[in-house]
Amino acid sequence: MMHRAIVDRLQSQVMQPLKTRFVGREEVVDLIALALVAGEHLFLYGPPGTAKSALIRAFAQAVGGSYFEYLLTRFSEPNEIFGPIDLVRLRDGIVATVTQGMLPEAAFVFLDELFNANSAILNNLLTVLNERTYRRGAEQHRLPLLSLFSASNHLPEDDALNALFDRFLLRHRVEPLTRDAMPQLLMAGWELEQTKGLPAIAEPQPIESPVTVDDLRQLGQTMLRVELAPIRDSLADAIFKVRDLGVAISDRRAVKILKLVAASAVLAGRMQANPSDFWVLRYVWDRESQVAPLRSLVLEMLRQHAAQSPHEAAHPMATIPERITSEQLAQELSSLEQQLNAGKPTLTLLARLREQTTRLADRAAWLTDPAARQVVTQRMTRLLERLGT
Repeated sequence: MMHRAIVDRLQSQVMQPLKTRFVGREEVVDLIALALVAGEHLFLYGPPGTAKSALIRAFAQAVGGSYFEYLLTRFSEPNEIFGPIDLVRLRDGIVATVTQGMLPEAAFVFLDELFNANSAILNNLLTVLNERTYRRGAEQHRLPLLSLFSASNHLPEDDALNALFDRFLLRHRVEPLTRDAMPQLLMAGWELEQTKGLPAIAEPQPIESPVTVDDLRQLGQTMLRVELAPIRDSLADAIFKVRDLGVAISDRRAVKILKLVAASAVLAGRMQANPSDFWVLRYVWDRESQVAPLRSLVLEMLRQHAAQSPHEAAHPMATIPERITSEQLAQELSSLEQQLNAGKPTLTLLARLREQTTRLADRAAWLTDPAARQVVTQRMTRLLERLGT
């Protein structure tokens, strides 16, 4: 089938090169592809300097997609995002927007520090996210938007911002790279700097994209034809388990999760969903404290399905990671506790220890023994309390 050829090119000629180039960001690459095929939006939570905007920009360039990026502040105005009034036409009494190079003409949009936006921008963005339209007076634009990506180093705290956050079906916490990944990051970064530093000898020639925006739209249409009946009951059960963790999944969001499951099946080369596609539930959290428990819950679902159907084609993100032992995590926890106990810690040390403990909590979610997982998790919780979280 044609869609499988597109998926093969997407994975081998777009996604894999990006995973090689952006060290330690394989998960983000997979989530970008999932969002694009599902026609949903992705929120990236984490500190600056973790390659969020660069990765989305590179993905857009790889498929030849029009791209718009903007860093929002509380002083940003709608004109800076949607385009200014056309003054020439205004003289004739016509209110029109100059949208060239602005959000209304982009297939890929990245808005950094999303929650700095003021109410005027927020109201317009809700329409963009919900309906893919932009209105100004009697003027209305249908947008070519595939997905809108956003990032922030904090989560929303008021109702207006939560309404916007709710439109991002996918949420992912992006952490700085670990010590083990740093050497590879340095080499990949140096190669990139060398490339940027080369003098231009001639005008760059346009490169034909292995996958186009139209191809991505075709995958989106294919996604809508995926057979979902076999997983209807099991997904309903999974959604209620996620709700039991305190994650607010409205009925509307529950229906939209079907699109993520179907998109996962398409990216795995299938036209029928199976429970291995439930890996997408890891990314529907509301609060940071839900990330580790949700990961643990979803892993258990994936384990059960893998044991029952070991030969079914699964999305790479549904693959169970290498074995993690409670002994390894306990040793690493002891090291962190020793650093905390070795005198009066500085603010820098406290921040670093919090970051490392949070990473361990993510890994603890993959422990197979529930009792060991509970012991390690409780120990981590106590350490985080001492660190002031």
